[in-house]
Amino acid sequence: MPKMKSNSGARKRFRTTGTGKIVRRKAYASHLLSCKSRKQKRNLRKSTIVDPANSKGIVRMLPYL
Repeated sequence: MPKMKSNSGARKRFRTTGTGKIVRRKAYASHLLSCKSRKQKRNLRKSTIVDPANSKGIVRMLPYL
């Protein structure tokens, strides 16, 4: 049986925690930052856990995650 291919776009965007949850970066942090508050930009730096509704599809894209 050949190896399954991972989705290379998803592989760059997601990683797992030690307990097996999927971690992602937050959106809206790349441009138009002058109008956003300091607090909003600070909170966009942190990563967050993927919602359980979306994690099943991400696991399907990343079979060896």
